[in-house]
Amino acid sequence: MEELSLHILDIVENSVSAGATLVEIRIEYRFGEKPWLTITVRDNGRGMSPEVAGRVSDPFYTTRTTRKVGLGTALFRQTAELAGGSFRVWSEPGKGTEVTAELNPLHLDAVPMGDLGGTYGVLVQTSPGVELVLHAVCDGREFTADTRQFREILGDVPLDTPEVIAFLTEFVRENFAEILRGSPLA
Repeated sequence: MEELSLHILDIVENSVSAGATLVEIRIEYRFGEKPWLTITVRDNGRGMSPEVAGRVSDPFYTTRTTRKVGLGTALFRQTAELAGGSFRVWSEPGKGTEVTAELNPLHLDAVPMGDLGGTYGVLVQTSPGVELVLHAVCDGREFTADTRQFREILGDVPLDTPEVIAFLTEFVRENFAEILRGSPLA
């Protein structure tokens, strides 16, 4: 995948498939002596046994019955490792799963974040029963997009209406650009 946001999309889709009703995405950039990016996706889905969690980044292992390979997690791991980073999965049956990728965002082999706003919009639109929290931080500047807050503000207006999806997509795009302003990625 050519964008980190597409890896996030894939991991969140896995969370939704695992029955999650709450998915939290945290993106944290730190620049300075050692530039670093940490992406964490945490859910309250079914979780996995230690054996299954240990195999999720194996491209020839999948819990899906519709195909024999599962490349998404393996590709995310490869993306992190190629950019000098690491990848780990924690999961516990009945408690959920947490996937964390760490990498140097300025590494020669690092892929860009891509359209984080578009990814958030797609996830909200395709996962109406799931609460999605996106928290992004860059050297102390931060913003949060939380469907629970949007639902409270909008009342009876469904989040998956085209106008709301367009607003949420732009909200994330604008706020993400704002926190990156002045960084080496701006």
